Amino acid sequence: MTAIHPNPTDGATSNLTRHQSVTIDGRTVFYREAGDPSRPTLVLLHGFPTSSHMFRKLIDDLKDTYHLIAPDHIGFGFSDAPAVEDFSYSFDRLTEITEGLLDELGIDRFALYLMDYGAPIGLRIASRHPERVIALVVQSGNAYTEGFTPFWDVLFAHAKDRAGHEAAVRKLLDEETTRWQYTHGVPEDRLDRLSPETWTLDHTLMTRPGNAEVQLQLFWDYQFNLDLYPEFHQYFRAHRPPTLITWGEHDEIFGADGARAYLRDLPDAELHLLDGGHFALETHGDEIAALMRDFLGRVL
Repeated sequence: MTAIHPNPTDGATSNLTRHQSVTIDGRTVFYREAGDPSRPTLVLLHGFPTSSHMFRKLIDDLKDTYHLIAPDHIGFGFSDAPAVEDFSYSFDRLTEITEGLLDELGIDRFALYLMDYGAPIGLRIASRHPERVIALVVQSGNAYTEGFTPFWDVLFAHAKDRAGHEAAVRKLLDEETTRWQYTHGVPEDRLDRLSPETWTLDHTLMTRPGNAEVQLQLFWDYQFNLDLYPEFHQYFRAHRPPTLITWGEHDEIFGADGARAYLRDLPDAELHLLDGGHFALETHGDEIAALMRDFLGRVL
C-alpha cells in the first residue's frame, strides 16, 4: 500500500498523528507520521525491545514545528515479522528497509533520532549518505566500545557460541527483563511516569510465534555493528553533524561512558546526562523535547 501524504497546507491534518503502512521490498512497514511535510523532517529510530510507540509523546510534543516519521523495524511493532527462514535479519538489512522507506516517502534530507538499535541503523545511513543528514539526536545508542555494561557479557558470549549461551540469552526476552529495561535507573519520584502498556506491548509482540528466534538472530548480528565503529567515527570527524546527546545517566544497558565517548570525535556535541535509565524518553520526555526544540531551532 502506497502512503498518501496530507496536503501540507492542511493544518488540521498536519496536527494529527497518522498511522500508516507501506510495502518496501515486499514487506509491510508500519510508521507513524505527524506534522507538516514542508517543514524539517525528523526520522525517529527505535531500539529493542520496543517500537515507534516509544515516540508517541515526543511526536505530539514536536509536530507543531517539525515533520516526524517513526517506523517500526521489520520484526518489531506492527511491521511485518517474518520467520528467520523467510527474511535475512541483520542490521544491514534493517538499514536497507529504512532507506527504502525514506526513498518511498520522498524524504531526501532529515535529522535522525538514534536510540539503541536505531543507532547502528541510523549511523549506517548517515555515514554512507552524509549529505542527507542535517543533525543527530542520540539517546542510549552506542557508537563506541565504551558504555557496554555487564548486561552485554552474555550477548557477546552468545555471539561467539550461540548454542552454548542461547538459554541464558532467551531470558532477556522474558516479561520481567522487559519491564526492568524501563524501570532500572529511574528515581523513585519518577517511577509513576512509567506506563505499564509500554513493556506489556513490547512483551506481547515479542511472544508472537517465531519472534524469539528473530530477536536471537539480531542479538547475534549485533557484533558486526562494532566493526563499523571506525567508519562512524570517520564520518563524525569529517562531517561534524550537529549532535545533541540526551542519555539516561543510570542506564545499565548502554552506560553513560558511551555518551561521553561521542565528544572525542564530536567535540561540539551537546551532552545532557539525565537522571534516568535506558528509556529516558518515558520519564524525562518533557526535558528531552525542550532540549530538542532549543537545539534544532539553532542548528536547522
